[in-house]
Amino acid sequence: MAFTLIDLPYDSEALAPAVTAETLSFHHGKHHKAYIDKTNAAVEGGELDGKPLEDVIVAARGSNQGLFNNAAQSWNHGFYWHSLAPSTNGPSGDLASKIDEAFGSLDELKTKLKDRGAGHFASGWVWLAEKDGKLSIEETHDGDTLADSGFNPLLTIDVWEHAYYLDHQNARPSYLSAVVDGHLNWDFAADNLARGSAWTYPA
Repeated sequence: MAFTLIDLPYDSEALAPAVTAETLSFHHGKHHKAYIDKTNAAVEGGELDGKPLEDVIVAARGSNQGLFNNAAQSWNHGFYWHSLAPSTNGPSGDLASKIDEAFGSLDELKTKLKDRGAGHFASGWVWLAEKDGKLSIEETHDGDTLADSGFNPLLTIDVWEHAYYLDHQNARPSYLSAVVDGHLNWDFAADNLARGSAWTYPA
């Protein structure tokens, strides 16, 4: 069974002006679709055909860089779409408590996410993650992922230029401020924390 390009969990206008419909048409409809198509082409007819995307990532890491890049980017993008929301009320419950414990406050976490994202050299991803009950900010470069790591990813922010260039040009901090302050999906993060294991790409 081939992997599919998952639908956006909101209308294409829902994140504007932070992330516009034009950006989503390219980012989701072209970039993410290309990663999916290339992953499908690479596994078709082989021993990984029909396996979950997470299994493909594990099998390809360190042995097939091309397949790994496309499978990991397929997973990362699916996770990223769910990490965003049209609006946000902020975290509550156990997630809010763990944020205060790890970072001092939600505002401090937001500042650190923006700083880490702005300071990340070249392309990659910035993550809010959990491990052994503690939260941390992690970074992965290029197409790398936390999908098969010892971390439980809660949220991610894409800092590849194609995520923001049409809307913010080269001003990555502008994109980060707009997304972190107004569009992080804290309900998704809370669900991931409660589950205690990494999100799985929809079959």
